[in-house]
Amino acid sequence: MAASGLPRRLFLQGVAAVYALAFASLYTQIPGLYGAEGILPARRTLRPQGKGRWRQLWETPTLLWEAPQLGLDTAQGLELLSLLGALLALGALLLRPLCNLFVYLLLWAAYLSACQVGQVFLYFQWDSLLLETGFLAVLVAPLRQPPRHKQTPQSGLAGASPHEALPFWLVRWLLFRLMFASGVVKLTSRCPAWWGLTALTYHYETQCLPTPASWFAHHLPVWLHKLSVVATFLIEIAVPPLFFAPVRRLRLVAFYSQVLLQVLIIVTGNYNFFNLLTLVLTTALLDDGNLTAEADSGRCRKTPTSAWPRSLLALLALLLECTVYGLLAYGTVHYFGLEIDWEQLAVHSTTTFTFHQFSQWLKMVTLPTMWLGVVSLGWELLTAFWRWTQVRGWLRKLCTAVQLFIFGTATVALFVISLVPYSYIEPSTHGRLWTGAHRLFGTVEHLQLANSYGLFRRMTGLGGRPEVVLEGSYDGQHWMEIEFMYKPGNLSRPPPIVAPHQPRLDWQMWFAALGPHSHSPWFTSLVLRLLQGREPVIRLIQNDVEKYPFHKQPPTYVRAQRYKYWFSHPGEQSQWWRRQWVEEFFPPVSLGDPLLDTLLRQFGLQDKSPPRARSSGNALAQALRWIRKQLSPLEASTLLWGLLTAVGAIRGMQALLGPRPPHASPVAKEEKHRLAPKKHCGPAGKAAAPAPDNCSGSVQASRRKK
Repeated sequence: MAASGLPRRLFLQGVAAVYALAFASLYTQIPGLYGAEGILPARRTLRPQGKGRWRQLWETPTLLWEAPQLGLDTAQGLELLSLLGALLALGALLLRPLCNLFVYLLLWAAYLSACQVGQVFLYFQWDSLLLETGFLAVLVAPLRQPPRHKQTPQSGLAGASPHEALPFWLVRWLLFRLMFASGVVKLTSRCPAWWGLTALTYHYETQCLPTPASWFAHHLPVWLHKLSVVATFLIEIAVPPLFFAPVRRLRLVAFYSQVLLQVLIIVTGNYNFFNLLTLVLTTALLDDGNLTAEADSGRCRKTPTSAWPRSLLALLALLLECTVYGLLAYGTVHYFGLEIDWEQLAVHSTTTFTFHQFSQWLKMVTLPTMWLGVVSLGWELLTAFWRWTQVRGWLRKLCTAVQLFIFGTATVALFVISLVPYSYIEPSTHGRLWTGAHRLFGTVEHLQLANSYGLFRRMTGLGGRPEVVLEGSYDGQHWMEIEFMYKPGNLSRPPPIVAPHQPRLDWQMWFAALGPHSHSPWFTSLVLRLLQGREPVIRLIQNDVEKYPFHKQPPTYVRAQRYKYWFSHPGEQSQWWRRQWVEEFFPPVSLGDPLLDTLLRQFGLQDKSPPRARSSGNALAQALRWIRKQLSPLEASTLLWGLLTAVGAIRGMQALLGPRPPHASPVAKEEKHRLAPKKHCGPAGKAAAPAPDNCSGSVQASRRKK
């Protein structure tokens, strides 16, 4: 029943920061991805079907339906939405009055609108995670922020609305589903690298966008890689149930383990805002007692009569902690066969259970984890009801009862909905789930209020990292490679640090390399735009157009080759990568080539009708073009890091120049010092026990008079 006001505030600010980064990152790529000359023009996704306005909005929930009313095409509307979303998110992050329910509802609606037209470039799990987290932020955020002078420092449960903890509990449940499912799918996929504990011997080299630290991590000893996989399974499968532990220290251990995992991933991989968003979710494991020392100030004021129950509870908590740590240690050693090799100073590990045994265990625990959620949510509901009974005043009691009913119903409904995608990890449990939950989930599935997760399900590139290299030529004989800003290409170029920006074309190039080009229809459109020399697409490859090898004249021919890349060995001078040619990925084509036209027609990528011309005198469109012109010279990652730096500087100035909490007067300090021995739980505690009660009673009486 510890208060969670500070963690909720951190959560809301974290969500706002992630929204700002996500919108800003997307904005920089809109012309090349979704513009009229982009790879997948957004205007093709919104075609009126003759349905009613509200039905059309419900089936395809996007605010971009209204773009024509503003004299904008779909891509321009998406630019406007991204700019407004980034500014609104920055406002919620920096301006306290904007951190409210309505602002977060607008942010969620804006990102959902973008995802509706984003097509394959917005089909990532972190986009779904941001939408689900963003909707929870709508419920967690207050209706309005009270003025600072009316906010008094509170400890415990005083001053908290009864319903406040309910939506925030859903954040903890979301973190549990994300981590537990991500751990389970690594084993249910039957990936030999995960089962053999060798996944990390490939991961750092074969992930989409490595960092310089990935090269060093890749060359760590194999036994340390295998031990790291064991630690990953421990953190993702065994630790998440501790999110609901009744002992604060167990939750703190779970919190620090999740933070450690996410920080290591940030250091060794460019996963845009995903790890930052996961860190934001971990705030649900904290309470005010973890973030301030004020909660501990009242411990010494307890009377001796309450000492023995507290001692008993502390002893039971300690026994529970020791039991949990012992089970985790025993299970890790037993199921992964940990053995210390003192001669080689190494720890050897191997999986000692079979796929069938794991499947039976998963079938046995999936339903109980759902019941764990039911029990934990039930406790939160009872706690909220108890808090409601402590509310004084019939009008305030009525208002809080209405709020408790609305937010309690929404919390229960979202929990029931989330059980459906969560149960995907175990098919038999999914089939036995209540049919009402399936119907409810099916009704709102397109809103992405609850999603299934499973990161790094299978390890790719076990025989080498597949990489597609584009080449252009003027005569079909002499070819020049087209190098991307972020993905591997040049063997001597170090892996860049890109996060929190996500270059979505580079990411899709990584997926395209895993199969034939026909599995990635957008690739044919990319080839077409390069043959046409479209600058918005070229800027996705090289923001500085002068570095693009065909910036003066588009290539006559374009083709693609598939290579296998490996990190260079230690000691190789000026080399970060090694590579070997594998096969031709996409045949040489030119404009008007029958093969190219056939592929475009087959994938529905031909421009059947030119984009409708918009009035060039539209002031809003002119403003958008001017903003684009000012920002286009900046590389996206530089823009985002500049944004982060500016936010940090502003927050620092706010902390230095903002209003400070009022200090007690010298008389009050002297009185507090005089009464301090009476409040202390020392030998004089018995004689002085009534004093604090009388003192606090007089203070409360004086406050009521005021």
